[in-house]
Order: sequence, then C-alpha cells, then structure tokens
Amino acid sequence: MERKDLRNIAIIAHVDHGKTTLVDQLLRQSGSFRENQQVAERVMDSGDIERERGITILAKNCSCEYEGVKINIVDTPGHADFGGEVERVLKMVNGVLLLVDAAEGCMPQTRFVLQKALQQNLSLVIAVNKIDRPDARVKEVIDEILLLLMDLGATDEQLDSPMVFCSGRAGIAGYDWENPGKDMKPLFDTILKYVKCPEGDPEAPFQMLCSSVDYNEFVGRIGIGRIQNGKVKVGQDVQVCDWHNPDLMMKGRITKLFDFKANGRSPVEEAAAGDIVAFAGLTDVTIGNTLCDPTSVEALPFLKINDPTVEMTFSVNDSPFAGREGKYVTSRQIRDRLQRELLKDVALRVEDSPTTDSFRVMGRGEMHLSILIENMRREGYELQVSPPRVLTHVEDGKTMEPMERVVIDVPVDYQGAVMTALGARKGLLMAMEPVGTRVRLEFRMPSRGLFGYRNQFLTDTHGEGILNTIFDGYEEWCGEIICRSTGSLVSFETGDAVTYGLFNAQGRGTLIVNPGEKVYEGMVVGYTPTGDDITVNVCKTKHLTNTRASGSDDALRLVPVSKFSLEGCLEFLAPDELLEVTPKNLRIRKRILSHDLRMKAAHKAKG
Repeated sequence: MERKDLRNIAIIAHVDHGKTTLVDQLLRQSGSFRENQQVAERVMDSGDIERERGITILAKNCSCEYEGVKINIVDTPGHADFGGEVERVLKMVNGVLLLVDAAEGCMPQTRFVLQKALQQNLSLVIAVNKIDRPDARVKEVIDEILLLLMDLGATDEQLDSPMVFCSGRAGIAGYDWENPGKDMKPLFDTILKYVKCPEGDPEAPFQMLCSSVDYNEFVGRIGIGRIQNGKVKVGQDVQVCDWHNPDLMMKGRITKLFDFKANGRSPVEEAAAGDIVAFAGLTDVTIGNTLCDPTSVEALPFLKINDPTVEMTFSVNDSPFAGREGKYVTSRQIRDRLQRELLKDVALRVEDSPTTDSFRVMGRGEMHLSILIENMRREGYELQVSPPRVLTHVEDGKTMEPMERVVIDVPVDYQGAVMTALGARKGLLMAMEPVGTRVRLEFRMPSRGLFGYRNQFLTDTHGEGILNTIFDGYEEWCGEIICRSTGSLVSFETGDAVTYGLFNAQGRGTLIVNPGEKVYEGMVVGYTPTGDDITVNVCKTKHLTNTRASGSDDALRLVPVSKFSLEGCLEFLAPDELLEVTPKNLRIRKRILSHDLRMKAAHKAKG
C-alpha cells in the first residue's frame, strides 16, 4: 500500500555544493517557520563545529508540508570522511535529490553518493545548484552528470531522471536555467511527481529498521528509522533482531515516539508504515537493528558500512603539565567517552591496546578523527594522540594499503608545483583537463601520501587551489613516502619562554610559541627547514653585567608566530612525536621527553 500523503527524500552532494542552504529555503518557503520567527542561517547545522566550519558532520532529519503532502528531508554530509552517515540514511528514504554545483560540476563525493543511491534503486531528482554564480557552466555540467550516470551503470529510467536548475541562496528554481522561477515551487512539484511514495502494509506486523542513533540526557538512547510495515504505539512491546547478527534477540518497550516537524521533534502517540520517527525506551538499540512485533520476528537487511582506513592512538596525557587544564583526564573517563561516541558514529571503531592507558581509534580519515578530538577537547577532556597511520591488511601474502582518488582544481600557474609534490608522494596522474583559466588534475595515490600535504598545497597554490579526496580501494604497499621535510625545534628545559631565548632560537627556524608561554623539556617549539631536529633553549635569559655596550638594550624583534590548528598539528606530527590536547592548549611533544634518552634511543635505532 502506498502513502500518497508522504515523501521521504535525502539530499546528497559533494561538500560545499549547497545542501544545507537549499534545505533552509525548502523549510522557509513551505511555511515551516512563523513569519516573525528568528531563524539562523543553515538552521540544520546545529553543532558548534558545523556552524564554525560551514560543514555538515551528522545527517539531520526535518520535514515540511507542500500541498497537503508531508516531505521528510534528510540533510547528509558531503565530506568523504562522513560517508558512513550517507550510506545508512539512504535506507530511510525512497528518493534522493542530487545536488551539483553549476561551476564545479561532478566531484569525487558526487560519484560516491550517487553510486550508493543507484545501488538501492532510489528515485532520482537532479538539481543543478548555484546557477547564479558568475563562473557557472551549466551546459558542460549537464553533460558531466549524464556521463557520470552512464559510467555508474544507471538504468534507462535513471538516465531519464528530471533535472531542475536552482539557486539555494536566492531561493529560486526552474526548468530553464536562463529563466528560473521566483521561488522553489518547481522543485517541490518535481519531488512530488517523481519521488516514489513510501510503501508498506499498515495491517502487517510491526517492522522497522534503526538507521540512526541519538542520545538525550532525559530519555537516554534515541533511535531513528522508517517504519517498514505495521504500526507502532507508545507502550508497545517489541523484539530487536539484526541481519548481520542472528544471535541477537532483545526485548523492550517503546516509551516515547517523536515525529519530525520542521527542524524539531514533536511527541506522538502512534505512527504507521512509511513514517520516519524517533523512538526511546531501548537502551541498547544500535544502528542496523530491526524492531519487530514479538509475534513475527524478521530482520531487515542492512548494508555493511565500509571499513575504516586511518587509525590513531588516544592515550592518557603524561606530560609535565598533565591534569592542569582538563576536567576528564583518566583512562576510564576517556574510554567511557569513546564508547559513547560509538553509539552514534557507525564508521568509528575503538579497541583497547596492550597498555591500559591507551586506545586504538579507527575512522574514515583525518578529518573524521580530528572532529572527535575537537569535540572531546571542548567537553573538558585532556589526552594525547599519536600521528595518523593507515590501516593495512594482507592479501595473498602481499601487504595492501588504502588508496585515494584525488581531484585538484588549480590555476594553470601552480599546476607544476602540485604535480611535482604529488609525484614525490607516489601520486599517479590519471586525467587532466582545462576548466576555464584553471586546470583539473585527477590522481590516484596512497592515503598516507596525503598526510601533511594540505598545508603545503595551500602554500603551493597561494590559497587558490581546491583539493578533494575519496577512498578508492586497496593496492599493494608502494614503499616509503617522505611526508615531512622539516625538522623540529625542541625545548631543552622546562620553564617560561622568554624573548631573549626565543630571539636566539628564531635564527634556527620558525617558532610556534610566544613569549610568556610555559614550555617543558621535549616540547616542540618550532620547526626548521634542515630536516633534522635541533634542541634550543627558549627559557634562556640574558646575563646581567656591570658594563653597558652600545645597542645592548635595544628591543629584540620577534617574528610574529602563527599557531597551528588541530588539523595542522596532526599533519605536522613526526613518527616520534605526540599531540597533547587540552581544553586550552595544543602542544606538540616528543614521545621521549629527555634529550639524553632521546639521543640514546636514536643511536640504538641506527646501530
């Protein structure tokens, strides 16, 4: 039976192609907000980090009404690191709205998300967004989309998918890019006409797949999913089973049900097949579980999420400044926090390591893990993290490592610098095509070759380059890659950094600490182009004498210091270094703090 009064749709696209801005306009123009209601821009990006960086990290649910039909919308992330979010929310919807930037065209993540949607045979509506950009090239982008669909093996029906041209920022859409309409009505009409209605038998036994998990201090674990068959009421008994784990048999009761209204949730007493709802009462429910009527237990299939590709070691902070700034510092507190993250992040893995005070944390990429570190830091956690490492496995006696497809868009002048740098990092040029005054380069290279490259890329392209990556399978280990050419300036003693000591040290390299900052022995205070580590004493004060020479009291001039961001610190780390993360500071340090012990270890490694 079809629900004519309902549509479930996910908005998918490459990063920064305008998904969240478009959802804003759909909510506003459908009358989801009061006329006098104050609503922030990108209302769906509710997290602090999401708003600061202008990216979507977690998939969000919302809904709007148009001509008596309720449209449930899922806003998905665009970064490849959060691909796990996209994969699972597609199980909740019947159609997707594929958004493509009118200037950038089809990018790596466009291919990834479209491939996932085609595999599940979802209805497809294509929207070419940002048609008001001065560098828009709509005709070429239409050809790119059709070529991509053919390349991914789309059916004739999928190749005939409707195409709408819009500007999410201006809130307009139309069927002709040269004469778009005055509002989003053409897009609404296209969604109603072409997206399949949800199907399900409301009289059959209850069955629902949990596709997302949230947590609330008041009601505890909240599951989110679409009801496949039957009806569910508050107070109803259910049985939980799992497609990938036949042994799981767990009973429970639904204590609360929530429907999605605009960008919020409202409690309801019951819901029927086709509805996307949130539910509470099952403390151990997780993503991929099926909720069933106890009289008819049958698990729904759930696609296996791709495995992580990058790992870091999270450990208890043991630096001389440990425990001064953090609220949560013990291994038990760090373990509990990582376990809580597993409840809602399906692409994350956490394992205990041989020592009791450290954990292996595995994710989809550097950004995936850095967002977790930043969240923990803001919550008051203090910890140390190792440099990122790729996860390898053995096939037929060969060590296999993850590969990335890298698409780079740069002005022609900087093309040579990019090709030289990626060539040194084992990058293989797959394609090159001019796009106006710029050139688009496509490489295939090992994931580890990208560690530490983004800062160099911004320098090489004078901030004008665009770099996008996506996981592209495994290849045999391709040898050593030197990712960092600089050495570290390492503090020789513990104390306060003073101007005189810093002035003498800045001749050896570039500093990353200011006068007055507390430093300790073994802490990295700068970097040097020589490639070798240099020990410096930034706490050294000027010797006082009775004689005064000409110019001896002149002000010492220090070069302004530029601090690393969290991602910058992770990219900078050498194999023998750690990053100390506290709520107030990021400090790079050597694993072995003592200068003498470090020299002995280095000598032993060479011998």
